[in-house]
Amino acid sequence: MYPILHRIGFASQPNADSRDDGLRLLDAYITAAVRCAPPDNKPSPGEIANCALFLDRELQALKRMKVLVALGRIGFDAYLNHLKRVGVLTSKSAYSFAHGATYTMPNGVILLASYHPSNQNTATGKLTVAMFEQIFLTARKLASTPVADDRLRCESHRVR
Repeated sequence: MYPILHRIGFASQPNADSRDDGLRLLDAYITAAVRCAPPDNKPSPGEIANCALFLDRELQALKRMKVLVALGRIGFDAYLNHLKRVGVLTSKSAYSFAHGATYTMPNGVILLASYHPSNQNTATGKLTVAMFEQIFLTARKLASTPVADDRLRCESHRVR
């Protein structure tokens, strides 16, 4: 992930070797919906719920967030559930996970979905380097585009 973040300009270097290796994220923040490594990398609903408070705190601290890239369905659903918990959404039914799907949320944040860069997805070709890079190119473009209308509405389109 870091090589792509570096190429797009979201990271100061292409690798993350240790906490003190000098890596800085630039106009980016990384968090996780689940704070553990469950068996088979498949967190239970209870594990996701246990971590929700931490996710809520982190997301509420990001006052200038324009674009949220959700890695995988779990990340996508976690953000939608966060929006429900804080009263931004009453229903998730208008939002379907698909790689490259984008939604302008009622709070003005653009939700951009990507397959998770797990070994399972990358080794099988479900997610290629080019596909993943395109997600972050799109995120960069969307984050740089001024909002033309304060009356944001839900919009959905696919990244090609």
